[in-house]
Amino acid sequence: MTLRADHVAGAFFIGFGLLVIALSGDLPIGNLSMPGSGFLPKIVAVLTIFFGVVLALRAGESRIFATLSWDDAKHAGLVVGITAAAIALFEWLGFLTTNVLLIFVLLVVIERRRLLPAAVYSIGVVATTYVLFVYILKTPLQAGPLGF
Repeated sequence: MTLRADHVAGAFFIGFGLLVIALSGDLPIGNLSMPGSGFLPKIVAVLTIFFGVVLALRAGESRIFATLSWDDAKHAGLVVGITAAAIALFEWLGFLTTNVLLIFVLLVVIERRRLLPAAVYSIGVVATTYVLFVYILKTPLQAGPLGF
């Protein structure tokens, strides 16, 4: 059997789904009328595993793994690194500050957008999300050291 790109991707998604199930094992599932905190992670994990299996089974249509170009590895590494930094700073800086900085840095560093449009877009997206969650859905979000 020839190892293809979708074999590797499917195996990754299967493994990731199993990891999510293992890590969310202590969370209560509940039932359909009153779902617990483990309900959604397990549903998403099962769907991830299912689509990983489908992807791996249809891998014959993808390119051979050894022939793939890794030209975008630096780009992907930067995205992962910036996102990991945002995750690490989330509790300390809060929702608003962290997400404005995350979107702004992704746009300026990765996408090489101009500063002013990137700042306006970052603030607009995060402000809209904040209003939706806090005022419409009545869901509290992580506050930073300045209280927002």
